[in-house]
Amino acid sequence: MDRDIRTVDDVLRLLDGLFAPGADRWTGGAADWWDGFYADRDRPVPFFAAAPDENLVEWLDRGLIGGRRALDLGCGPGRNALHLAARGYAVDAVDLSPAAVDWARERARAAGSEVRFLCGDAFAASGTGLTGPYDLVYDSGCFHHLPPHRRISYLALLDRVLAPGGRFALTCFAAGAMGCELPDAELYRTAGLHGGLAYTPEALRRIFSGLTEVELRRMRAEPDGSPRFGEDFLWTALFRRQPSGTGPSA
Repeated sequence: MDRDIRTVDDVLRLLDGLFAPGADRWTGGAADWWDGFYADRDRPVPFFAAAPDENLVEWLDRGLIGGRRALDLGCGPGRNALHLAARGYAVDAVDLSPAAVDWARERARAAGSEVRFLCGDAFAASGTGLTGPYDLVYDSGCFHHLPPHRRISYLALLDRVLAPGGRFALTCFAAGAMGCELPDAELYRTAGLHGGLAYTPEALRRIFSGLTEVELRRMRAEPDGSPRFGEDFLWTALFRRQPSGTGPSA
């Protein structure tokens, strides 16, 4: 007889277990799946290109993002982390996949860039060596691979590492363009995320209601060979934490 639910983390792990093992893209156990995804670097995957997100470049150019320290969540091969480092940030970048982190480190060495790449689960209770506070937390494609209950872990991470007055920015699947649109409860009945969850602007505003919206728009598509990455099936969102330190879970 199991009666071992005592903490929020226990509940979250229980809910993790309601999904089929092959659906896992968010815990440390998913590293092998992501390693397989990144194994062939020549695959025609748009975000394998060594190009930063067009919205990140624009927000930096417009002065909407400032500060000196940045965290790149789910950094993959490091394209956004390297751009932030080139713009003068001290960057920590974390990913579940050793293959992705190895690729990112190779790119950093080739560019002569200093980024602290970390391999592991940023949302695990033990952490991965993340040393906030960060003036910017940037997420390009991580959030939409989390099941509904892990939004709690995500908001807790932002509470912990985002500096007062700091910026949080993400790109995620746009409802009506890409991603699964099943209601949250239905995901537990089907035991999967179906490739990633789609979001509406209203859903993003509700989830991150403890932060102040700066800009929320569709990502602009970029042509082949562009120095920026852009696909119009994604939302881009930029939020600001209040200087008082009021966080996303407020």
